[in-house]
Amino acid sequence: MTISIPKLSLVVLVGPSGSGKSTFARRHFRPTEILSSDACRGMVSDDENEQSATKDAFEVLRFVAAKRLERGRLTVVDATNVQPEARRPLVEAARRYHCLPVAIVLDLPEGVCHERNRGRADREFGPHVVRNQASQLRRSLRNLRKEGFRHVFVLRSPEEVESAVVARVPLWNDRSDDRGPFDVIGDVHGCCDELEALLGRLGYEVAAVAPSGPALVGQAFHAHPEGRKAVFVGDLVDRGPRVLDTVRLVASMVAGGSALCVPGNHDVKLLRKLRGKDVQITHGLAETLAEIDALPDDARAPFVADLAAFLDGLVSHYVLDGGGLVVAHAGMKAEMQGRGSSRVRDFALYGETTGETDEFGLPVRVNWAAEYRGEAAVVYGHTPVPAPEWLNGTVNVDTGCVFGGALTALRWPERAFVSVPAARTYREPSRPFLPVAEQAPAASAQQENNRTLDLEDVIGKRIIPTRLRGPVTIREENAAAALEVMSRFAVDPRWLVYLPPTMSPCETSREAGLLEHPAEAFSYYRAQGAPRVVCQEKHMGSRAVVVACRDEAAARDRFGVEGEVGAVVTRTGRRFFRDADLERAFLDRVRGALTSADVWRHLETSWALLDCELMPWSAKAQELLKSQYAAVGAAGTASLPRAVAALERAAGRLEGEDRAKLREVEAAFHRRAEDVGRFVAAYRRYCWPVAGLAGYKLAPFHLLATEGRAQVDKDHVWHMEILAEICRADPELLLATPYKVVDVTDPASEAEGIAWWEGLTDRGGEGMVVKPLPFLLKGARGLAQPAVKCRGREYLRIIYGPEYTTEANLTRLRSRGLGRKRSLALGEFALGVEALERFVRGEPLRRVHECVFGVLALESEPVDPRL
Repeated sequence: MTISIPKLSLVVLVGPSGSGKSTFARRHFRPTEILSSDACRGMVSDDENEQSATKDAFEVLRFVAAKRLERGRLTVVDATNVQPEARRPLVEAARRYHCLPVAIVLDLPEGVCHERNRGRADREFGPHVVRNQASQLRRSLRNLRKEGFRHVFVLRSPEEVESAVVARVPLWNDRSDDRGPFDVIGDVHGCCDELEALLGRLGYEVAAVAPSGPALVGQAFHAHPEGRKAVFVGDLVDRGPRVLDTVRLVASMVAGGSALCVPGNHDVKLLRKLRGKDVQITHGLAETLAEIDALPDDARAPFVADLAAFLDGLVSHYVLDGGGLVVAHAGMKAEMQGRGSSRVRDFALYGETTGETDEFGLPVRVNWAAEYRGEAAVVYGHTPVPAPEWLNGTVNVDTGCVFGGALTALRWPERAFVSVPAARTYREPSRPFLPVAEQAPAASAQQENNRTLDLEDVIGKRIIPTRLRGPVTIREENAAAALEVMSRFAVDPRWLVYLPPTMSPCETSREAGLLEHPAEAFSYYRAQGAPRVVCQEKHMGSRAVVVACRDEAAARDRFGVEGEVGAVVTRTGRRFFRDADLERAFLDRVRGALTSADVWRHLETSWALLDCELMPWSAKAQELLKSQYAAVGAAGTASLPRAVAALERAAGRLEGEDRAKLREVEAAFHRRAEDVGRFVAAYRRYCWPVAGLAGYKLAPFHLLATEGRAQVDKDHVWHMEILAEICRADPELLLATPYKVVDVTDPASEAEGIAWWEGLTDRGGEGMVVKPLPFLLKGARGLAQPAVKCRGREYLRIIYGPEYTTEANLTRLRSRGLGRKRSLALGEFALGVEALERFVRGEPLRRVHECVFGVLALESEPVDPRL
């Protein structure tokens, strides 16, 4: 016997003790799929035969079974299950998670069971136990289907058990192996003229050979020369002028293999009428029945039979393209996708309603899409909308053709919409329906949904998948710290689509008097397989992410923000400028430069996201300067010269060896005074007054994203050149970052790079950032560091203190560990790129914020802040 079971199902083994259920389960199922009542007794009592633990054991079994079914895993329950009350909670669990319950019954002769039990030392019970179990089983057999089991298989002999083969078959709605590409077409409602026009626009042609099939199928069908497949979201019938032609066309395409179709509520209502059920002749059904009645007498009966068979064969919903696409008439919640139950079918047909009616007498529908959190894109129809809009990965493609709107298709995986306008209004809608051209500009459905963020999307321990580095783990306590910052201080979250990563320094140098040197940075990238690197001057300012929109309309359309043109955000998600007028003036200058550089046209975008340094450092770090750096400088400047003078006077009063020793102390304090002077000079280089916009300098070094594209496929020279062009448009505010390309496989080129760094640092510069030429570099061990910083000797005084250059201090500092810092840099970089890519794909803001919050959460990890 071949036992065909759905890939997702709850398999209940039924049979007396000794019938071989456990052996059968081990032979046909994976160990992780089997839940044994005996094993659960052992888990809770250390004895698989402890009958007093049965109640607790079954609680454990049912809990684990529920968790597996919730996750969509096939589950096998290995217990006697001969009593209806034992099977009932299992069937209920299957229904709760929309899985099909399957019974495999081992109804073996009692003698076989007795013989097997006698050979097992752990089965010390009398024959009456098996006799009672067998009796209970036989009383149950005829009622298993009534109990809710969709499939029942009975094996009655050891030979049948031994020869049985278990085959796992997908549910009818599981077509995940079908990769398309697809064209998902909204509710047609008998608008066959528009359907034919839409198919033509999509590239479908009438095939020369008609498929064999019932009378419903026409003599030809539409097919796409490139193998694309149409998917109809249902409601083919009612209201429109050519209902039967529509059904013939779609049925022909389905029979020919160039289309799939799911049923709509109108299609199901027509089927019920064709089968003689009592239904209300409303909402366009009268027109459909009139077309059927107009058929010739000899053709009507076979046509109706074929039409009923076609409609009855439609599957509630389809899971396509590796599980990435779901098509259902009224939508499909994540927990129902790819599953089968009456509740799944009802939701696919009607969606979910509150039980109320609106002022037009129509049911008030629950906006399930606003709460959708599934991975698959869901395409549906049912309720007409003026234009298709993505919302949390779902989109309604019913654009009300029969009501004078349009017939729309979604091209998948391109995510492009193709529409054909209705030739006329065939039916006045019950609810007012304004075509999109007649509506006032407004934020999209996704932008409206983005106004409210769900705490559950960002709090707690999280494992965030990234394209570049796989899963990145965020600890619960770090997520809480990030939430504290975001909830109290952050910019309007709709601007917050990226936060920059931390950056690791290069390996510690062994050069005399130095902690960092370019040779180590060059060596790192050479080992990672990057022959060329880009060295960029490192500006001492505050990291700033600038989102600039071409105009307020672009800000509204893309970000959903009214009355603004962008934002300037710190690396912790706060507004850089507290003064809104100053921020607007700043952004106007940046936008003007983008316009002058022709960026909007050249990159086909209405917005741009820049990663920058904003100077002076003192503009944002004033409190830090006062409380830490200036305090140290003032204390040292005030005290050390006095100490040197006192030591000098004391030495003048001494002679011989005592005087020599005091002179050594005096010299040490003199060196400390000089180091403090260097320390003060170092941080003062990065401080100057600003008034309004005067004095600010913005140095962009990445053009991270524009409409439809995260620019991570461009190398760093591309970024430098396009940003230099933008900076030339406003040199008073914008500063082009100097850079140099170095071949790390050429000693002469490497020497030039080192000399360039020495020139920068000798002039008092901070140093440089070394990056591989490509934006993304996969090294020998995976993703390589996107950048390493190599800071100058004098700048590092600000970081490590005035006296860090003494040999004793350098020796201690050279033991610094970089492993944790580098791991954080890679994790934050991967999350940042993931956030950008999700945003440009138009994913919900919660998906973008998952990554943005992750970057900020990782900043809470305990790492030496001086690195």
